[in-house]
Amino acid sequence: MATERRLYPSLAGLRALEALDRLGSATDVANEMALTQSAVSRQFQALEAQLGTALIQRDNRRLSLTTAAQAYVARIRPALEQIAQASVQLQVTPAGGTINLAILPTFGMRWLVPRLPEFARLHGDLTLNMTTRFSTFNFASEPFDAAIHFGHGDWPGTEKMLLRYEQVVPVCAPDLLARHSPKSAEDVLRMPLLHIQTRPQFWAEWFVAQGMEPPSPVPGTLYDQFSTIMQAALHGLGVALVPDYLAQEDIATGKLKVAFGRAVQANGDYYLIWPTAKSADPALRRFRDWLATQAEPEDTLPR
Repeated sequence: MATERRLYPSLAGLRALEALDRLGSATDVANEMALTQSAVSRQFQALEAQLGTALIQRDNRRLSLTTAAQAYVARIRPALEQIAQASVQLQVTPAGGTINLAILPTFGMRWLVPRLPEFARLHGDLTLNMTTRFSTFNFASEPFDAAIHFGHGDWPGTEKMLLRYEQVVPVCAPDLLARHSPKSAEDVLRMPLLHIQTRPQFWAEWFVAQGMEPPSPVPGTLYDQFSTIMQAALHGLGVALVPDYLAQEDIATGKLKVAFGRAVQANGDYYLIWPTAKSADPALRRFRDWLATQAEPEDTLPR
């Protein structure tokens, strides 16, 4: 059964509605769309007539979205972004295709990017676009073909490839270590601890792996990215529990020291994941096959 024509609103009207929600001013909408304010107003009127519902509140010549329109914009915004992305790709896509990849910023920059020159040499006709994402993403509403993410590989509707087990190690500046000289996990608990926002249970799990019951919550200060927590550790602000690959270079040069113990297995690993519906995509398959040659699934710790 064909969808009613009224349910396919004007793209210009939808863009104007989204812009008003984002910018909060009809004047700014007109400037962004290179239209007059009268033309923007007519877009809103036509959209309301087509959808048969009020979308705009008009108070003293100031325009704002109704509550229903705000909810509507929240649902259509990802679709508008997908249309824009698809249009750009249509104009610039090379013969080999394009992959839109979501990455975790630190792992992407420290693990993936150093390997990409080889990928470019072997697959120069394929374009790889990368966008950083900290939190969970939705393949259905965001324009990603695949993602590199941390977890257990149990994302619904996807397939996965293990890239690397994560092992974490507590590190700190040499001066801080010399002042505290920890001989046990209990001694580490008495040091200033640095927490990473995306892994709130990191320290609790580490203390359990050392055979002790940690307090709840584990005390310390909170950082939003591995890059900032590493800088805090380097400047002697505390002990950071970080993936071993992230600390290797600083440990090797003596800028950081292992505070106590050995690396332990984290509760999660790094995966390449992709929607099952895209499994046969030729560009994605080429990237996947190459990435399989770079994966480091060997586990050096007992699991």
